[in-house]
Amino acid sequence: MKIIVFFITALVALQSCCGSGVICKKTSMPAFDYQGHRGCRGLLPENTIAAMYRAIDIGVTTLEMDVVLAQDGEPVVSHEAFFNHEISKHPQGISISEANEQQFNIFKMSLSQVQSFDVGLTPHPRFPQQQKIAAVKPTLAQLIDSVEAYAVAHKKRLPQYNIEIKSLPETDGIFHPATPAFVNAIMKVIAAKNTASRTTIQSFDVRPLQYLRANYTGQKLAYLVEPTEKQILALQLKQLGFIPDVYSPHHSLVTPSIVQQCHQMGMKIIPWTVNDLPTMVQLKKMGVDGLISDYPNIFIELSKQ
Repeated sequence: MKIIVFFITALVALQSCCGSGVICKKTSMPAFDYQGHRGCRGLLPENTIAAMYRAIDIGVTTLEMDVVLAQDGEPVVSHEAFFNHEISKHPQGISISEANEQQFNIFKMSLSQVQSFDVGLTPHPRFPQQQKIAAVKPTLAQLIDSVEAYAVAHKKRLPQYNIEIKSLPETDGIFHPATPAFVNAIMKVIAAKNTASRTTIQSFDVRPLQYLRANYTGQKLAYLVEPTEKQILALQLKQLGFIPDVYSPHHSLVTPSIVQQCHQMGMKIIPWTVNDLPTMVQLKKMGVDGLISDYPNIFIELSKQ
């Protein structure tokens, strides 16, 4: 317990020092943030424009998605940097299996090659309710343009965006470029679409978050935490080097104490990926600031609790 108090005290104290590298966000907590995971993966093919439309119709606050880069540096909305065997069809009928899927590396493909693969017609083994439609992986620019136009045309609130940067130190130069090039490519699109104020960038990898904090002052940042990460909160933040806007752990890690610590440091806490109503209710009662779900349609029932 002493080590928790020590590190939290140290982080909060450093926050007041200019140039300390630690910022404590003393922002008021907005309304509960309902986030559609990869749009609405439980209902429509993940990370597709159609999934984002459905999430908007349901009434989510935020569209959560993942971004990788094609060969020319164009940001593409995709969870993996390759064509996952569970969701992908090769344009020439070549079999994509778990054993060979990483050979279909988006980072080594032109955009036209990437968008020749279908990612919407293969029945998903883990999401039997998912409606099947023909779909391709959109670019980030295509998705934002489509979503913004759809929201306006249907008189919906413009959404927030929660964009995950998929990177690991060991896959630099293999599935993605080095951190600066990766981050800059994404931020270029966000700037061109004028959506920075409605965008949060999230990652499990501390490097893009650290680079963003140093080079894109004021950009909202979320630190993702795996369910296997049992390290105490203060040590996780010490590794990151600053206090982000959002702490986003797997829902199994959330306790009332963690929620309290986040709020004391000015962070929101938004767990992932929560797919049943009882767990949603329990987490909301703990005081979390939002939830990420494959089934945002359940949020309709949650809002009535």
